[in-house]
Amino acid sequence: MLFNSLEFMFFLPVVFCVYWLMRSALRWQNVFVVVASYFFYGLWDWRFLFLIALTSLCSFASGIAIERYEGSAKARKLISASNIILNLAILGVFKYYNFFAESLAAMCRSFGWEVDFATLNIILPVGISFYTFQALSYTIDVYRQQMKATHDPIEFFAFISFFPQLVAGPIERATNLLPQFQRPRTFDYDEAVDGMRQILWGLFKKIVIADNCALLVDGIYGDVARFNGCDMFVAGVFFAFQIYGDFSGYSDIAIGTAKLFGIRLKDNFLTPYFSHDIAEFWKRWHISLNKWFVDYVYIPLGGSRVSKPKVARNVFVIFLLSGLWHGANWTYVCWGLYHALLFAPLILLGKNKKYNVMEAKRGALPSLSEMWAMGLTFVLVVLGWIIFRADSIAHAYDIFSKMFSLSLFSTPHIWFLEYRVPTLLAIATCIIVEWANRNNRHGLDITWVKSRFLRVLVYYILLSMIILYSGKNVTFIYFQF
Repeated sequence: MLFNSLEFMFFLPVVFCVYWLMRSALRWQNVFVVVASYFFYGLWDWRFLFLIALTSLCSFASGIAIERYEGSAKARKLISASNIILNLAILGVFKYYNFFAESLAAMCRSFGWEVDFATLNIILPVGISFYTFQALSYTIDVYRQQMKATHDPIEFFAFISFFPQLVAGPIERATNLLPQFQRPRTFDYDEAVDGMRQILWGLFKKIVIADNCALLVDGIYGDVARFNGCDMFVAGVFFAFQIYGDFSGYSDIAIGTAKLFGIRLKDNFLTPYFSHDIAEFWKRWHISLNKWFVDYVYIPLGGSRVSKPKVARNVFVIFLLSGLWHGANWTYVCWGLYHALLFAPLILLGKNKKYNVMEAKRGALPSLSEMWAMGLTFVLVVLGWIIFRADSIAHAYDIFSKMFSLSLFSTPHIWFLEYRVPTLLAIATCIIVEWANRNNRHGLDITWVKSRFLRVLVYYILLSMIILYSGKNVTFIYFQF
């Protein structure tokens, strides 16, 4: 079930009403969350329900077992490692087995060895990377004694399967989300209204910006030979806004929907395209995944407290893993390594500082130096997105070959200029709104606008545009991860 579908438009109010009718019975309310979430997820493929149930059950049992053997460090480590290996093995089989089998066979053939590894004809379960990492964080936190293990399977299953963030995050930590299923929740009208505003903003970014950008990006990158280098770069810029509108739009809808149920999810995006350098970009883009890798990989490897060569190693490790997390394709690996090459020098030189753009005076325009820094960072990010978007390394090479040629200085095709004016206006609207609102939690957190008439007018304009461009029901990009 997609957030931008007619089914979800009926599903959400029904679940909302039944959920709050159960507000006096916490356990039954949690049971209903699990049932609704499994129904939501099962509409993609009911067979995937067994997989998420297995992940949940093993992680739940591992937490209790780790707590039971509190006096034995060896037993706790064995239990924790077993559950981590099991979950990663499940993820590896479904997501990476064919990739590594085919890559190994290709490498052997390059040495003249004819081998043919068997591949599996399996479907990648939606959101498996998200809920697997969420389950792993629970096991690790219990092992580290950063939280107590829960003994209530219902609240734990609700934590893993909570439908707003189940298939594309944010990747929640048990220390934040699980306690919210352990205590009674009360309906907060102001919070719910803010959630509706955030849902509206997320739908605008997804339906009006991302889905329309996708038409142009797919048209150009699907026929590289037909277009010039300028078209290649323009398509890269549009893909940057497509993936931002798509993924941050999903996060806005997820976080806003959770607010309707009295649940607070962590922020996942903080205006990343206003970043001054790559280090700042990664503090603002897919925050939940980056924080996961920092806490569970980067810091255990020594973080920034070790020698500079090891710091560089640690940076490359987390970006390599981040690339692989996104998918079983060498383009994602190269995308991760590309960002590591941009990020590592900033870490080694101690220039990965946090800029104060979020605390800047509302409405103030950036200085020329800030505009240059943000523009350069955006271009570097766009080049990375081209690698990310390409179907293969060869496809990426064809795109860059066209782009870094004299045709880069050609004019884009006329049909593009005529066909994309509404999308350009939508992108400009997004940039202006998010810049003006950059020190708030989402684009439509505009309570600082004193005129109620103006606020309502903005809501109706955005809603009208969403209705005008709806009907495509394009799936979210990050569902494949």
